[in-house]
Amino acid sequence: MTDREALIALNMMQGVGPVTVRELVKGLGSASAIWNASARELLAIPGAGSSIVGKIVDQRSRTDPAKEIEAARQAGIRIVVDGDPDYPEGLRTLHDPPLALYVRGALLPRDRHSVALVGSRKATHYGRLVAERLGFDLAQAGFCVVSGLARGIDTAAHQGALKAKGRTVAVLGGAQDRLYPPENKPLADQMADEGAVISEFSMGREPDRTTFPMRNRIVSGMSLGVVVVEANLTSGAMITANQALDQGKPVFAVPGRIDSDASKGCHALIRSGAQLVESVEDILVEFEQLLPRVAGGMGRGGPGVSPRLSEEERRVLDAFDESGEADPDELVRQVGLGAAQVSSILLMLEMKRLVRQAPGRRFVRVKPLGGSSGTE
Repeated sequence: MTDREALIALNMMQGVGPVTVRELVKGLGSASAIWNASARELLAIPGAGSSIVGKIVDQRSRTDPAKEIEAARQAGIRIVVDGDPDYPEGLRTLHDPPLALYVRGALLPRDRHSVALVGSRKATHYGRLVAERLGFDLAQAGFCVVSGLARGIDTAAHQGALKAKGRTVAVLGGAQDRLYPPENKPLADQMADEGAVISEFSMGREPDRTTFPMRNRIVSGMSLGVVVVEANLTSGAMITANQALDQGKPVFAVPGRIDSDASKGCHALIRSGAQLVESVEDILVEFEQLLPRVAGGMGRGGPGVSPRLSEEERRVLDAFDESGEADPDELVRQVGLGAAQVSSILLMLEMKRLVRQAPGRRFVRVKPLGGSSGTE
């Protein structure tokens, strides 16, 4: 058995974690040696108690890594282990790095410039709007947006990054073939085409209350910093934020309403020293040395490049009056589109910093940074 196969097999075992495996590898010289060692040889390794050794010995005879690799391949999934070129560099420094990652899509070297965007499953409209906007802006600035594909904030963050045609990675709280929540399967499929969906859990592992905290360390481990948009005091997003702090990474928090439980976690983080976020610039300034182009202006094309517009976005933008203002109802009448579609287009234009909302439900056109915008 190769070291790679041994790591995949050990990852499949119940009750055998990466910290123990690391100590055994250190003592025996390789992962494959764990597979071939006797119980006495395993017990001789410091930190290998009789309970763990018993679980390894008991499960070896019924754990088949070749069968697991083939099942993953048939599902369009690659299994990546430490030593493979696309194993995320940030995970290697964790106290308990995952033994294996099941990957749909592609992990790229540039994903090392990632920012985690997390928050409550029971997000408010405000929270979802902010998460989508920050996901969009971070992706346009060249960052990969990492989140957990959960309902609420995670979903909005992934959607924002995809709307910007940027990179986004989802870290699952269960196996790839046990996707949760099930309604996010179309989103996961799109991310697999344009980013990546990853999990450390072997095929068939159902998500439960233990698997989600485990995946949170991967979310923070892959990222340069963690942004919390909405979270109550017991939210999983708070666990991710605390893990980032333990890993020596910056934590950012978006303030919310003072009378909302969804804001209490973020406000607690801010009181404890997290950086308050009012716009993406509050995040970018922390990392401007990594991606110099973001300091000069937004957009993947660099400073001074205007965002590209769809035909519908161009029609709405051109419908603004000479003063540069417009009412959504007036725009509906002028461009001949539905109210919901115009509202969505205005949100996209606001994300692209071409309009801003003014008091009284009016929108104001903002002059682009450089010249006229193209149409895609």
